[in-house]
Amino acid sequence: MNKVFAKPDSIGSYSENDVVFLLKDLSGIKLEDTTENREKNVQAGQHYSETLPIEYQPPEHYVDLFWHTLNEYKRKMALCTGAVSEQIYLLKGKDTVLVSLARAGTPVGILLKRYLQEKYNVSLPHYSISIIRDRGIDENALQYILAKHPGFKIQFVDGWTGKGAISKELTQACRLFKEKYDIELDDSLAVIADPGYCTTMYGTREDFLIPSACLNSTVSGLVSRTVLNHMYIGNEDFHGAKYYKELESQDVSNDYINQISDEFCLIFEEASKLAEEIMAEEKEASFQGMEEVLKIQQEFEIENSHLVKPGVGETTRVLLRRVPWKILMRDPSSPYVKHILMLAKERGVEVIHYPNMHYSCCGLIKKVKGKEE
Repeated sequence: MNKVFAKPDSIGSYSENDVVFLLKDLSGIKLEDTTENREKNVQAGQHYSETLPIEYQPPEHYVDLFWHTLNEYKRKMALCTGAVSEQIYLLKGKDTVLVSLARAGTPVGILLKRYLQEKYNVSLPHYSISIIRDRGIDENALQYILAKHPGFKIQFVDGWTGKGAISKELTQACRLFKEKYDIELDDSLAVIADPGYCTTMYGTREDFLIPSACLNSTVSGLVSRTVLNHMYIGNEDFHGAKYYKELESQDVSNDYINQISDEFCLIFEEASKLAEEIMAEEKEASFQGMEEVLKIQQEFEIENSHLVKPGVGETTRVLLRRVPWKILMRDPSSPYVKHILMLAKERGVEVIHYPNMHYSCCGLIKKVKGKEE
């Protein structure tokens, strides 16, 4: 592994002190298509990572709801961030590289880095790289990190878990990396919320609303979803993404980070205690959320479990960039689902009260034709 790497493209609206994106800048290429066309193509066999959805630009009342949600849950986000940070520091120490999975993991990785900087005065390197379901992790990005930080441990980071597809993809990717390069990576995934019981390193297993799930690139450094289209990505390239500079006036990425970071000094002691409690539990990654997904799949006669997206974060994604069929909701009066009710009404999607569910809600994708994503 004696590769010579070029300097990564400068992409995104975050400071490089917060994160370095290991992504090829595809900003000049038209990759977007309408939600309906993408859904047809994906269900007919095209891989979802080859194109991008058109970025949903929310109306003013929806953005107002985002700010209200952030104000309501920033202390909880800070506490969960602190608990995860404490676990990472206790288990791995200061010679650790944070590797967030773009893009939902990126703001979480930044928050973890800032917490550890403020609490322990250590500045862990933080990179954001691509992992794609059914296609694996960006091995060029991993090799770049290992070459830059010899002897460091890697900690993978994401926002939340749904039914565990990315957790399983990460485990498989680490196994393949070991086979290819004889380098063993810890496949544990640190997340803020783990309602799917897919990891042992989390801040909570409650399916609560992580405010950054409400928006797309405007809360993720103006970076798109990651792209793996071999028309534009060569064997030596990092996976790609676009940088939506034209959305700079709507970018709230750094405000979001700052508002949560400002809470850290108030929760240090509580976060440390919570981390100890989580680490003391006898817990495992049982993937028990998948049982609910299979039950829902059977009850609603859905051909493929990929069309069932459980949890607040995943349901939000269904409404923002897929063709939704129905939304199942445990408690429509829950504050965690206000934005989902708003989006469902806007898109004319049926909401079904479904009380016997661990998740707060679940998004069902409409079957268009052909093969599912």
